[in-house]
Amino acid sequence: MTVVVVTGTGTEIGKTVTTAALAAVARAAGRSVAVLKPAQTGVAPGEPGDADEVVRLAGALTAVELARFPEPLSPATAALRAGLAPVSARDVAEAAGKLAADHDLVLVEGAGGLLVRFDADGATLADAARELAAEVLVVAAPGLGTLNAVTLTAEALRTRGLAQLGVVIGSWPSDPGLAERCNLVDLPDVAGAPLLGALPERAAALTPDAFRAGAGNWLAPRLGGSWDAAGFRARYAAGTPA
Repeated sequence: MTVVVVTGTGTEIGKTVTTAALAAVARAAGRSVAVLKPAQTGVAPGEPGDADEVVRLAGALTAVELARFPEPLSPATAALRAGLAPVSARDVAEAAGKLAADHDLVLVEGAGGLLVRFDADGATLADAARELAAEVLVVAAPGLGTLNAVTLTAEALRTRGLAQLGVVIGSWPSDPGLAERCNLVDLPDVAGAPLLGALPERAAALTPDAFRAGAGNWLAPRLGGSWDAAGFRARYAAGTPA
């Protein structure tokens, strides 16, 4: 993998922390890493954004932000309201391609979900992934509603001919309920792709050293870690009633 596009099934589900975990594991393996945030919304000039958070958690790496818009809206709407030029899918693909020439791994973290619009022409992260011919990693919530969201995202990827790398649960609760435990079994099925990790809730609150030490335990070998999906399911998944 040279370029991986990290998307989510919505907002505030752990895309940035997952991106940081991917970066930390790659750095620990001696790989050079770049993180690209095409459009940062809801952050004022001078405030740390998602790319800065990845650096804080994962350690020194190349972090690039193409555009920043102050209001917490979709990139297209935020750019329009701010009177600023939007980001296009071509902009994202070109920036990622340049980073890939000098880095072993480039992580492109989207804003919100896969089909959130970048510009008035309707360009999305999916369009950028297609131009890059990059695999897409989907970050999902663990609880109620996630199966529908993951199913729709997977369908959108297939319709566009995009390869889904797998699904990572962005924040696994310390005391999972029935829905979370059942979803461990159902998520790979509805995604049509493997479950590749589960980050503990409040992972971002760990010290950077603790985060980097733990990251490999949260991600599957396909992503460079040691997380065991079968063992995780055996520990948490709900059984079928007799």
